[in-house]
Amino acid sequence: MKSHGVDTAGAGVREPEQPGLLIPWARRYNLLVTVIFGGRRGALNNTLVAASGVRPGDRVLDVGCGPGVFAGRLAEAVGPGGRVVGVDPSAPMVEYATRHAGRSANCRFVLAAAQSLDLPDGEFDVVTSTFAMHHIPEAHRKTALAQMYRVLRPGGLLLIADAFPSGPVAPRVTRAIAGMVVHGVAHGEATEDPMSAADVRQYADVLRAVGFTEPRFADVRPWTRYLLAERPTAV
Repeated sequence: MKSHGVDTAGAGVREPEQPGLLIPWARRYNLLVTVIFGGRRGALNNTLVAASGVRPGDRVLDVGCGPGVFAGRLAEAVGPGGRVVGVDPSAPMVEYATRHAGRSANCRFVLAAAQSLDLPDGEFDVVTSTFAMHHIPEAHRKTALAQMYRVLRPGGLLLIADAFPSGPVAPRVTRAIAGMVVHGVAHGEATEDPMSAADVRQYADVLRAVGFTEPRFADVRPWTRYLLAERPTAV
């Protein structure tokens, strides 16, 4: 079995190939999130943790964990008997998350892209991905969802949350993210506007094709939408 994580502290660490849009400035990202959500991000995180169904003792994977804030909240929810693994393709984000959110014994962070998870089959009870799917190149999103399916145990739950692009908010978010992105290049061509297709309803067909149950959708004001889907238990 290969190592389940990547040591970002070692010399010569390389970011995963074609990871999509990378954001390296964790502090700036946290500030942006605070401004966008008007101080409501903590309440949103609590809502999404509750929606994910995590329970004490669960094993949880947070894909596209960024600075680790949501993963840290998940670690609180699963308690000392559970564990949380956060993965992100940006080495600066993983390093920041490890320093600031990975102090709990039940929470760790590794460098990895969603479409190439080096983790065992059926390892997790819950997989989450919040405000990250739109960073993955469109051509790799089905692979990423298939990886999430693979690492979930039968009966495990997937939660994906992203911005719901309506009204005047989405354009402002787009401009803010554009100013933070290091590169958003796939196959030598600039990617599309990262917020132009953030609505999680777009993944319904792919989730069914990968093997998940029919996804359920819900909105959290002011502009977040999430989906829940389950890896079916063996018949």
